[in-house]
Amino acid sequence: MKAIRWLLPIGTLACAGLGVTAAVALLLGIGVALIGANTEPDRWHHYAHRLLQGSVIALGAGIELPVVARAGMDGLGVTLISISAVLVLGDFMGRALKIPRHTRWLVSVGTAICGGSAIAAVSAVLKPQRHEAAAALGIVFLLNAVALVVFPVVGHWLHMSQPAFGWWAALAIHDTSSVVGAGMAFGAQALTLATTIKLARALWIVPVTLLIAYLEKRFGHEDNGMERVDGDSRIEFPWFILGFIGLAFLRWALPGLESVGDSVAWVGRHGLSAALFLIGAGLSAEALRKVGWTPTVLGVGLWIPTAACALVFALSFH
Repeated sequence: MKAIRWLLPIGTLACAGLGVTAAVALLLGIGVALIGANTEPDRWHHYAHRLLQGSVIALGAGIELPVVARAGMDGLGVTLISISAVLVLGDFMGRALKIPRHTRWLVSVGTAICGGSAIAAVSAVLKPQRHEAAAALGIVFLLNAVALVVFPVVGHWLHMSQPAFGWWAALAIHDTSSVVGAGMAFGAQALTLATTIKLARALWIVPVTLLIAYLEKRFGHEDNGMERVDGDSRIEFPWFILGFIGLAFLRWALPGLESVGDSVAWVGRHGLSAALFLIGAGLSAEALRKVGWTPTVLGVGLWIPTAACALVFALSFH
């Protein structure tokens, strides 16, 4: 049993060093958990939480804040409307399906903004139960894999233009990595446009995370509704978001350090892989049973209308 315990630190270092994909990191962590290697779940969950925060900060070094913001101005209206609609619809559907608040918020945020990165940022604020974060990540990554294969096929079948496909992919695919992959499969112009729009959309992690931090502190913890809690209503400010903004600003203000910024963002992506491994490692067979089928229904139920509306928009205006 002592030898099995070493699988957790070894797996964490391996995921960080190799930078394995998020889905693989999560699955490896779940595998480690199911064989009983995580004998100190609270301790490792704390490490995962801190690593998530640090990784989100580091990801900011890969984004030139003003450039991406200007590039996203054309889609500001549709981005705001789509994000708001997904979050509202997700909360409504989640309540109807009696899904715990943290789970429905994580799935909704992952669908609305940028998949795993958004879930990671919001998880650092919500501090959900292990199986809730893993459920949201698993659903989002599964749909990412589907989109990566299906979107280019549908785009060619519909004879979409490069700009139209770029908009569709950026608005409808969860993770930036899958947006890049789908755009690359369709064409160079689609790749450039999809990546730029997605990065601008990713900046919405900041205000949405702040909003959720406020709601989490101000309202109660009843899963069937948000009831006001008496007592201290001060917000525990998510300081790591300031780190994200600060590094994004520095990348723009100090162009001579662009290579350093790329390296820091690379560290952030690898750290995120390790954090997702630890999230998966926090699961157990009992926790997996708690996930149930309803979060999957929520994820698919949000994604299909999101993809459909984004497709109509892309074909109509591009």
